Amino acid sequence: MSASGGTKAIVAALAANLAIAAAKFVAFLFSGSSSMLAESVHSLADSGNQGLLLLGGKKAQREATPQHPFGYGRERYIYAFLVSIVLFSVGGMFAVYEGYEKIKHPHALENWYWPIGVLVFAIIAESFSFRTAIKESNALRGRLTWSQFIRRAKAPELPVVLLEDFGALIGLVLALAGTGLALATDDGLWDGIGTLCIGILLIAIAIVLAAETKSLLLGEAAGIDDVKKIETALVDGDTVTGVIHMRTLHLGPEELLVAAKIAVQHDDTATEVANAINAAEARIREAVPIARVIYLEPDIYNAAAASAGTNPARTPDSPASDGPTSDNSAPDSPGPDAN
Repeated sequence: MSASGGTKAIVAALAANLAIAAAKFVAFLFSGSSSMLAESVHSLADSGNQGLLLLGGKKAQREATPQHPFGYGRERYIYAFLVSIVLFSVGGMFAVYEGYEKIKHPHALENWYWPIGVLVFAIIAESFSFRTAIKESNALRGRLTWSQFIRRAKAPELPVVLLEDFGALIGLVLALAGTGLALATDDGLWDGIGTLCIGILLIAIAIVLAAETKSLLLGEAAGIDDVKKIETALVDGDTVTGVIHMRTLHLGPEELLVAAKIAVQHDDTATEVANAINAAEARIREAVPIARVIYLEPDIYNAAAASAGTNPARTPDSPASDGPTSDNSAPDSPGPDAN
């Protein structure tokens, strides 16, 4: 996994969650707090999630095979999707069940100082983990808001760790509030309510993660900025006069497929067109280094076909124009329809 996959953030979160899970479970044994039990399972599930992310990053590095000619980069998306399922089933649903049981059969807490001490320790540890995830994300986020970064990031690890750590901190505050109110009122009902709130929070985060990783699994195009860079790199104004239409697809977080039909002059020789295609591929890779798989098809732009509405340039990842993305086309030249 590359540095952009947030390996440092994942390892930091894994170390923090393992330590916190052990401390929470000890606190549960001494106090009987259902919030502590739910939080210990939550931290254990988070530890498993980070293990899945590391495993997915490792498997994604395998070389391409005849059966999988584009490699295994998208395995990172699969393991990120599994994380959302684990967070939902193991973390969220278990906490909801424990909260319901505690509300139905409340009992007073014992040795209250154990859960309070562990929760304070856990908040400190999770804060360091969350800080690491924020620092790693800021290197990639640019001008995007946090919501935009989570929705648009092609590498799933950092959004997953960010949401997990954020959910863990909110969950710890809820657990601390539930435990504190249970102690203040001598009513274990508040502990159950806190646990139930933790479960609802985890389920909400899991749904967000599942929706975002599902989009990545289905296949997402390059970002708007990268699409513009590729279109600019394609056109040289000489042999390649414009882009008729183009498709991009992420084969993995750091591997992009580019397929485009480009407009060339009708009197260019085959050698000139071949050299122009090779030069265009080199320009694309220089402009967008992750564009590693490139297929370019030369064609002669036909203005009559475009004006009749058969121009396929109107695609989600190319300009909605009636011609190539350059004014240097040869509209009066004969040739096949641009479709």
